[in-house]
Amino acid sequence: MLAFILIAQLFGQNPIVPPGVYIADPSAHVWPDGKLYIYGSRDESPKYYCSWRHDVLSTSDLKTWTITPNAFASKGAGDEVSYSDAPLYAPDCQYRNGIYYLFYCIASGKNTEGVATSKSPLGPFTGGKPIDLKGINEIDPCVFIDDDGQAYYIWGQFQAKVAKMKPDLTEIDQATIHDNVVTEKDHFFHEGGYMIKRNGIYYFIYADMSRSGRPTCIGYSTGKSPFGPFTYGGVIIDNDRCDPGNWNNHGSVVEFKGQWYVFYHRATHNSFTMRKACVEPIEFRADGSIKEAEMTTQGASGPLNPLIKMDAERACLLHGNVRIQACTVDNEVLAGIKKDDKAAYKYFDFGTGVDSLIVQVAPGMNPGKIDVAIDTPWGESIGIIEVPGNGDGKIQKTLSCKIMGASGVHAIWLRFSGKGDDVFNVDWFQFKQIDK
Repeated sequence: MLAFILIAQLFGQNPIVPPGVYIADPSAHVWPDGKLYIYGSRDESPKYYCSWRHDVLSTSDLKTWTITPNAFASKGAGDEVSYSDAPLYAPDCQYRNGIYYLFYCIASGKNTEGVATSKSPLGPFTGGKPIDLKGINEIDPCVFIDDDGQAYYIWGQFQAKVAKMKPDLTEIDQATIHDNVVTEKDHFFHEGGYMIKRNGIYYFIYADMSRSGRPTCIGYSTGKSPFGPFTYGGVIIDNDRCDPGNWNNHGSVVEFKGQWYVFYHRATHNSFTMRKACVEPIEFRADGSIKEAEMTTQGASGPLNPLIKMDAERACLLHGNVRIQACTVDNEVLAGIKKDDKAAYKYFDFGTGVDSLIVQVAPGMNPGKIDVAIDTPWGESIGIIEVPGNGDGKIQKTLSCKIMGASGVHAIWLRFSGKGDDVFNVDWFQFKQIDK
């Protein structure tokens, strides 16, 4: 099976997938080889969720990521679901006795969830067969293995279900099915269950409906048993404003090399889909609660070097009509820009300062401006890029401006102005060092 290294990811910034790659619903695990692996959905169109195959992301340092394509498929090359050609939704994976078990779900049909196996965490996973859920066919399987070796199967939408698994990890013990373990009414549960255990506390992690009337959050509830009862704990990360069309979130929590992280996704293309996996470090308080993490561009890497080119699609917040849009198969830009739109990048370490900024833009018919601000959308302006008109929104130009007052660690906000729709597109920007 072919794999390729994402050289562009050497600095570990969000998203952790490159332009043209859309992996959502990241379920993260650290396996016996010490590496971290992500199993997720693969989006391919703004018109529908997911696709007919799963890729696997892996890393040894959270900076350089490898994509192993087509680790499992339900249609076409590598098809291992003989009983269905439906698309594959969010998966999970577990390991036992030298075997990796991929738990998948398909978009329609009687047998919506199943399991396939491999001797490698990268697949290919073969022999897909359905799991009998006693007619409770829903979505988003997850398997949690407790300290005593007992495995638990977790699934469901609006109300989560939990059941013990048999030792072979291919069947559930139907007599142990517990329904309504967490619910939308009491725990803001929407879908996407995932479970961890830390210091004797069970954390049920899921897509959380507590804000915006949409499941934009990764939230959690805690209990003393995989079956609960669970008490709502709060929000771990909220991806609201990652894209104007964003609808949902789905992710996981894992400890890697002594630090805990939350993995989640962001939408692009002004759509529910075309989602990209991201990561943020998280902190547990002394009482076991989780401090809410901020959505950033830096991700697991720490503050970014402003002297390195920043791709505009790495914005962590978008205000207004602006969205991340593909312009080629391997490049994305900020597009759909209108007057008063804004895009944020968190955080840069400017050290003792920079003196200029260059920006790659594709001007539209009317002239416009990019006002560069620090810290907040209403923060101090440190420079203004004048964007000429008479363009077609496709041919790019490199523009520059002087920068004043940027030193230390700051968020950067790009504030856009101009007339009409699609004022201009932004491809990348880069700060320059003060000459001494």
